[in-house]
Amino acid sequence: MKKDFASAAVASDSEVFQAGNVVLQSGRTFRNMSIVYKTFGTLNADRSNVIVYPTSYSAQHHDTQFMVSEGGALDPSKYFIVIPNLFGNGLSSSPSNTPWPDVGTRYPDVTYFDAVHVQRRMLAELWGIDKVALVYGWSMGAMQAYHWAALFPDAVERIAVVCGSARCAPHNKVFIEGAMHALMADPAYRDGVFTERPVRGFRAMGRVYAGWALSQTFYREEMWRGLGASSLEDYLVTSWESTFARRDPADLLAQFRTWQSGDISANDLYGGDLKKALGAIRARVLLMPGDHDLYFQVDDNRAEMAHLRNAELAPIPSVWGHRAGNPVNQPEDRAFIETRVKTLLAT
Repeated sequence: MKKDFASAAVASDSEVFQAGNVVLQSGRTFRNMSIVYKTFGTLNADRSNVIVYPTSYSAQHHDTQFMVSEGGALDPSKYFIVIPNLFGNGLSSSPSNTPWPDVGTRYPDVTYFDAVHVQRRMLAELWGIDKVALVYGWSMGAMQAYHWAALFPDAVERIAVVCGSARCAPHNKVFIEGAMHALMADPAYRDGVFTERPVRGFRAMGRVYAGWALSQTFYREEMWRGLGASSLEDYLVTSWESTFARRDPADLLAQFRTWQSGDISANDLYGGDLKKALGAIRARVLLMPGDHDLYFQVDDNRAEMAHLRNAELAPIPSVWGHRAGNPVNQPEDRAFIETRVKTLLAT
């Protein structure tokens, strides 16, 4: 039975790329696969001004497009910016909008490898684009940027990896396990599927996530008050329980699986050799971890630096933890990011 947990309707401000039947990395065929995308700006004559801006965990383009602004790094007066919604986010192909027979436990899991290959096809088929000036992303978007650079080294000039990594670290996987199992512990989850809205699961997942996404300093200094919350409990309810309750729970699990399996070397091209995959990247790489991020750590990016040809490490000095890379309410963090991305684009 189809469950109306959240609307899967395509927003009027976006368009759809129909990819057809796609053979996934797993060997499964994803039937009638589609990407919902939004564009900003104008493609220039030689197609040299393309920025790809993939979405992050549970985010849709409405949640991330605030970074696109005239005068900013992602400037639509200069660049043609494409936001492809990541599979599993409820707009592009996801458990919530995929028809029978690929429903429930039969849903074909999608990897970053699969996602970026379909994204590249979309650019080529819709606009004749074979090279991009920049892939910019935060969190799961950053991991997609890394995959773009490793899998298509001749097609990517630059990547900005904001609070992300080339491979999902063991501790990162443990964090995901905690949030995932909090959601699956709801009694509505039976035999691998959600039979009704998991109210307790959403609450538990949001509270687990809140403890990891922001730093200890953020909570000690009660910085949530600056977001309009009247108490810590009010903040957890309004900013975390509500965030994930917007989405279909099966979509949330699908994106967790994509995230956990993230590894730029987990393919036939590199055979699991991460150093080889990093060394194959020809793009200029800007690594911007949050210096208080609890699960995408500075040390992960520092270790990657040793194997990259042309990379800069610029940690974001912010007590906002992982959220430093998504600066909706943090003008200082946003200025830090924008300044360094502008410099990257100028080189």
